[in-house]
Parts: sequence; structure tokens; C-alpha cells
Amino acid sequence: MLPWRRLLRPLAVLTLAAAALVAPTGAAQAASAPSSGWNNWSCKPSAAHPRPVVLVHGTFGNSVDNWLGLAPYLVHRGYCVYSLDYGQLPGVPFFNGLGPIDKSAGQLDVFVDRVLAATGSAKTDVIGHSQGGMMPRYYLKFLGGADKVNALIGLAPDNHGTTLLGLTKLLPYFPGAEDLISSATPGLADQIAGSAFQNKLNAGGDTVPGVKYTVIATKYDQVVTPYRSQFLDGPNVRNVVLQDLCAVDFSEHVAIGLTDRIAWHEALNALDPAHAERTTCASVFD
Repeated sequence: MLPWRRLLRPLAVLTLAAAALVAPTGAAQAASAPSSGWNNWSCKPSAAHPRPVVLVHGTFGNSVDNWLGLAPYLVHRGYCVYSLDYGQLPGVPFFNGLGPIDKSAGQLDVFVDRVLAATGSAKTDVIGHSQGGMMPRYYLKFLGGADKVNALIGLAPDNHGTTLLGLTKLLPYFPGAEDLISSATPGLADQIAGSAFQNKLNAGGDTVPGVKYTVIATKYDQVVTPYRSQFLDGPNVRNVVLQDLCAVDFSEHVAIGLTDRIAWHEALNALDPAHAERTTCASVFD
């Protein structure tokens, strides 16, 4: 049996993670879904929106399923929008974001260069969900991405790792489980609070100069826990809780990226702060 399948047997926590993070659309839909105007390599940014937007999916996600809502939302508002697949494992189709996160950041590096070359832009803005909101920080900090990115907007990003409601603390009670996770799905191991990857990423400060950071979190997040661990410290940082914008927004970890128009509206404000409009419960009608 392949190691990534054996992984589900000794550790129920990974089953929880998969159920929480997989988009509700099926693999066949991911393969055939229309792009609705994004990943249009002939798109040229306008004067009103001079930077292309790169969307970075979460763990178990892909470049289509994760963005069936947000990508058209941005395209409709005049942005050139692009999404990539990263963190693929051999023999595991459609479900990405499982490979070593430092290697995934290298894939983002190559993709951003391609977007900038195609659009003729000097910089891009990046919006990521879950791992996709955290992984670009490695690109910014260690791979020269700060010179190419104006803003990073994270939707429920695991910036300081996750305890999965404390379940990761059970790992020592499953002999060999930690080694198996690291070898079979290193992208999951890197996201555990206190991992070597997390320690390296956050050593010396959360941010780098020249980049604007926005974190949009929900207090109902059941995957990246505690939810305030998503927040960043440093200059040019704005940490937002959805329920402070709309108290009756009950979106959890998956919905904040897939369907939550209040989160999208706040991301839109972060893309164009000069023309920002207050985000409220009524923003779902925007």
C-alpha cells in the first residue's frame, strides 16, 4: 500500500484534516470546470488595477476548485487573475499542497515570474487560502519574492502552524506517526505548530519590509487553531476577524475561501485600499 494511504490508518487527525480542507467539488469537476476568465495569459492590467492577482490554493486544493467563487469575483471587477497548482505528490492527482512547503514556495516563485512576464507588471498581489496564505511568506522571506509582491492577503492562513484543536499533541502517542507524516506528506508535517519549518519561517519576525500583509480569519475555524495563531506581527499588517465585520457570519475554515463574500470584499479592499469601502453584512450583496 502506498505510504500516503497508510498514513490514514495510524492517525485519525489526518482524516479530520482532509475532510475539513478538501473542496466540496469532485475531482472530475476540477478537471473540467471552466476558468471563467482567469488564467487568461493575454490579460493586461488596467490603470485602475495595475497589478495582476495570483491565487494560491490550500492543502488538498487545486488551482480550479479552490477559486470557483473568488476568481470570477475578481475578474468581474477588472483584475487579471491567475492561479497555480503546487505541492503535488507522485500518484496523487488533483489533491495538491502536500509536498514540502519550501519546494512549493519555489513553484510559486516560477509562477509569479511567468505572470509578471506575461502582464508586463513589476509586481503582483497574492491571495492565498490556508497553507496558500502562509506558504508565500517563505517565498517573500527566503526566495526574493518581496521585490515582486506588493501585498499578501491570507484567508485563514496557518501562519504559526496549527494544533488541529489539540489533536497534533496526540502524535507522540502513535509510535512512528510523526516520521510517517514527514516522509509521506511533508506538507502536512510542515504545518504542525512548532515544526522545524514553522520555526524557520517565523524566526526573526513575521514580515519582510516592503510588503503589505492582511490576514482575514474566522473565529469558527476548526482547522487552523487557535484561530488567533493566524495573525501576524509587524509593520504593514492588518489582522481582521470576520465576525468583527459581520457578527452573523458563521463561515468556518473552508467557507472563508470558497464562498464567503464578506471575506472576498475585505480582500478586495486590501487589493485597492485607496478605494476601500467598509465591509459589513451587506457586503454579501456587492
